[in-house]
Formats: sequence, structure tokens, C-alpha cells
Amino acid sequence: MLLEALAELQDVATRTRQLQADVDRAAALMVETLEAGGKILACGNGGSAAEAQHFVTELVGRYKSNRRPLGAIWLGGDTGQMTCIANDFSADEVFSRPLQALGSDRDLLLALSSSGQSSNIARCLTEAKRLGMRSVALLGKGGGICAPLATVPIVVPSMSTARVQEMHLLIVHALCDAIEARFPE
Repeated sequence: MLLEALAELQDVATRTRQLQADVDRAAALMVETLEAGGKILACGNGGSAAEAQHFVTELVGRYKSNRRPLGAIWLGGDTGQMTCIANDFSADEVFSRPLQALGSDRDLLLALSSSGQSSNIARCLTEAKRLGMRSVALLGKGGGICAPLATVPIVVPSMSTARVQEMHLLIVHALCDAIEARFPE
């Protein structure tokens, strides 16, 4: 199983090289946002939630260097808030309502969906656009309904959720490398 997974991962990694320009564009937007005093708000479901939280942790905590903390917020960090929104409104709004409360046109949304079909991620991307925010979406499986909603869609060329999530983590770290190069202290 491991050797099969590694072979599949190597194939996806090779095809992911074609995303370099998109990743560079996303990193530039993130750096521009942070340099202008904005923040990055992140969301995702399941494994993508963990990767979005990981990205926020790398910016607010530390990635490689002991630089100053950078403005980033995980939109799903409050269980009471999320369950209230899901119960009183809709699960489709668990990220878009916090984005309305916390986001502005100075900020950027980072949305992750391994399928590209998550309706609550699509709703959040739509809300970001309405607020005048730019957005980066890490997606898979062709990009789904989310790709056309993002300023910069980055679609990993795989139909395997596991391989998409593995490439998303690599892309998250590439984004962190680019950001930290501009904020060394």
C-alpha cells in the first residue's frame, strides 16, 4: 500500500508543478495583503479544516523563524458559534457569517476544499467577493463549484482526496516560505 501511495503521490506532485504560477500569484496577494495591514482569514472542512488551521498557526505562531506574528484567523475556531449558525441559519453559512463579522476589503480569504464542491466554502467565497476581498482557493478534483468563485483558484490535478490534501499541505508550506521571505523579523 505504501509504495502504491508513494507512486501515486509522485505522479500528482509532478503534475502539480504546472501550478507554480498560480502559487506565486497567491503568495504575492497574501504578502500584499499582510504588508497593507490586512489579515488572511481561512476556512475548510474536515482535513481541509486542519490544513487551514495549520496555515493560520504558521502565520500567527511561527513557521521557520521567530519573526513577528502575522494577521491570520481561522473562521471555524468557535464551536458554539459554528453550531449556532448551523442550527439557526444553515451549515452553508458556518464560514460566511464569521467572514461578514471579521473580514473587510483589506483582507484575503484562503479557502480549502479537496472536492471543490463544498457549499459552505462556495458561500464563503461568494461572500468574500461581495465584501470586496480577494481570495485564494486550494482545490482538487477539477475545482468544482468553487474554482470560478476564487480570485486565484489552485486546483491540484488529482481525483484522490488523500493526494489532493497532501499537495495542499505542500502548497501551504510554499505559501509560508514566500510570506516569511518578506517578513523575516
